[in-house]
Amino acid sequence: MTAAAAPKAQIPDVAGQITYAMRSMGVAPIPRNYELFYEAYIGSNPALTRDLAALGSQATQQELDALGAQHFTHSPARVFDDAHTRIAAELEGLLRVLRQEQTSLESYNKLLGETYKRINSKSAASVELIENAITILTEATGDTMAHGERTVENVAQRSQEMDRVRKELDEYKRIANTDSLTRLSNRRAFDDRLAAVFDNPALKPLTALVLADIDNFKKINDTYGHPVGDKILATVASVIRANVRRDIFVARTGGEEFALIVDGNTPEEVMSMAERIRRTLEATPFKNSRTRVNYGPVTVSMGVCMASNADDPGELYYKTDIALYGAKNAGRNCCTLYQDGMQKDFSKSWLIYKS
Repeated sequence: MTAAAAPKAQIPDVAGQITYAMRSMGVAPIPRNYELFYEAYIGSNPALTRDLAALGSQATQQELDALGAQHFTHSPARVFDDAHTRIAAELEGLLRVLRQEQTSLESYNKLLGETYKRINSKSAASVELIENAITILTEATGDTMAHGERTVENVAQRSQEMDRVRKELDEYKRIANTDSLTRLSNRRAFDDRLAAVFDNPALKPLTALVLADIDNFKKINDTYGHPVGDKILATVASVIRANVRRDIFVARTGGEEFALIVDGNTPEEVMSMAERIRRTLEATPFKNSRTRVNYGPVTVSMGVCMASNADDPGELYYKTDIALYGAKNAGRNCCTLYQDGMQKDFSKSWLIYKS
């Protein structure tokens, strides 16, 4: 191996250490929690580090969210609170405009009623009555129409502002649900999509969860450094995305793990898709175009479970993870379909993902 490719011995596995710390403390591995632990780990915010340590090992999600709102100005709670305030203000203004319009129309209707009474009065001269009625109705109608035009313009402006707020929220949600490295969906989006699988029981027999984990990824990071590891993650994500239908949900769920939610396919078809991804990755060159250093081969182990084998999202994830563990235990670089009884065959240990 050339000097350029020499192993970098003392590179810490930051992502692995943070994930391990979160698991040890029983903290859900969702993006906003990872952000807290990452900032605390690298020490860029000493106050955050102290506050997080003060929570101890039994921190609740509510306490973690409060800490995030305190130290991060871009926290989800603040974004949505601001949007809510803006929308409420626009709605209040819109209701005020509509109330003014209602008052104007009521006054116009009242004027029409009085004019009608005068027309039916036998005491007024015909010519004078008609002239007065025409003058009054012309002025009132012109004023009412002008007021209506202003109302329409005002309503349109406020509607446009609310639409801008909605688009900002949509964009924020897209960013919040996207993994910045791979451009796939992230764990937050995955959790929502996985829960939706069980909204329609009729679809469960043809819906599958696939978990894919890059083999020996820690060794890649330790040997070549995290920038290379990040490039490999991005390439793996691209290969997975390119080898499935556009409607298949693909996410990076954490570290070197990816998840796919596949709708409308039999177990055999899902396994065939998983094998296609596995073979393509196995044959994909992972080389530095400048130094010609070969980082490969890069392979993945994959676990597959049909939603019909689970009663809820947590059980589906758990059983798919057992199938993934089975693939790791079988020597890696293979795909395993969950079968009843598999949980009896394996003693679950997260350490297998670290080797």
